[in-house]
Amino acid sequence: MSRGPAKENAMKLVSMTPLLAALVLAGCATAPAPDLSGLPATPAAFKSTAPAEGQWAVVPPADAAERGTWWAVFADPVLDELVTRALERNTDLQVAAARLQQARAGLREADARRRPQLDASAGVSRATDPGVTTQPVSLGTAGLNLAWELDVFGRLGLASQAQALDAQASEALLQSTRLMVQAQVAQAYFALRESDAERRLVRQTLAAYRDTLRLSERRLAAGDLGELDVQRLRTEVASTEADALALDRQRALQENALAVLLGEAASGFRLAEAVDAEWALRAPVVPAGLPSAVLARRPDVAASQRSLMAAQARLGVAQSAWLPDLTLTASGGQASTDLGDVFRWSARAWSVGTLLSLPIFDGGRRQAQEDRAAADATIALAGYRQQVLTALREVEDQLGSLGLLQRQADALAQAVQSSRRATALSEARYRNGQISQLDLLDARRSELRSLRQAVQVQGAQLQGAVGLIRALGGGWSEG
Repeated sequence: MSRGPAKENAMKLVSMTPLLAALVLAGCATAPAPDLSGLPATPAAFKSTAPAEGQWAVVPPADAAERGTWWAVFADPVLDELVTRALERNTDLQVAAARLQQARAGLREADARRRPQLDASAGVSRATDPGVTTQPVSLGTAGLNLAWELDVFGRLGLASQAQALDAQASEALLQSTRLMVQAQVAQAYFALRESDAERRLVRQTLAAYRDTLRLSERRLAAGDLGELDVQRLRTEVASTEADALALDRQRALQENALAVLLGEAASGFRLAEAVDAEWALRAPVVPAGLPSAVLARRPDVAASQRSLMAAQARLGVAQSAWLPDLTLTASGGQASTDLGDVFRWSARAWSVGTLLSLPIFDGGRRQAQEDRAAADATIALAGYRQQVLTALREVEDQLGSLGLLQRQADALAQAVQSSRRATALSEARYRNGQISQLDLLDARRSELRSLRQAVQVQGAQLQGAVGLIRALGGGWSEG
């Protein structure tokens, strides 16, 4: 006597029970832990400086901490206003904010997949039913359809976790972009002010050369001075005027670049030239802290770390694709061949079901997806390692540069003092006829060169201070 189909199906289900149980017990999806053995070890201190013992302490992750108005340490109201305008209109910030919105919308979408899905449907169809009649009949339907995929193995949870990490990474990138824009505005502003100071020096020297040239030309006409001295002076005037025009061009380009950072059109942007006789801005002393504190505050490092964690979560999602999917379904509504009876109580219909889907053969698609996710995780790990190395290098660069720049500034201060004294002595000796005009020009050239170098070093110190603040993650506080 042969067994019936129902009995055969029951026997098959019984035979598969151990396999299904094993899958349930062993198949809960988890994100594989990344191999962090290749990450660089955090050094105990920066090689360019050694903070006092006990002054700095290891801090927990603080990439979301408020940076405050760190640029206020420069005490420049014009800079304060420019940074405020940039934060309101800079296009890079607008793009970063929109990407954060995208990531948060993706998180809401991933979370929605874990909840029951309810749809309403209505329709009319016309067809024949061979078992009833050969004449076509119209069938009207209206109802609700409910589907809920049970996250038995954690696949949907991992997908939500990956989207949440993406949102956190986007938020950190927004913070990093905000810090970048603030630093770029400050550095562009300081570069422009450096050009103002140099232009002022060159124009003052050019005015002095022209006065001397006019006097020399009168002496030449009177026969008291040779033509060679006048020609040398004319050459110096023309060369200095060319330097002034080059600085004018440089300032115009810097002003246009600053306008773009502010999100404004270069054609309508003007920044008045500084009128201070001396460049009053001085770079603040920025404490370096410990490398671990830097890595905790840097939003770009935090973004890279969360991208790595998101990639690991997606690898877990790809690995869970080999496990079964279990979906609960239900539907209820009305159906009738008479459209006028569709909404009558007698036309009601309903169904409840469970769908178990187990992958068997897909041509290698799932394996390819898993391999791609593993490669993405490897790329994310390498990117995180590179970001850590970059963060440490940037701080070392700025610390080393600021230390050497200070020594250079001290040397140039002595050079400026000596060159000014030499020029004053040369002018006195020239008036007394003890030296030639060529000697006087050499003294003036040396003084101008020393003054311009001092301004350039001062500008480099301001640039380095901003660079160090950015490398430290924006601002600082002593512990």
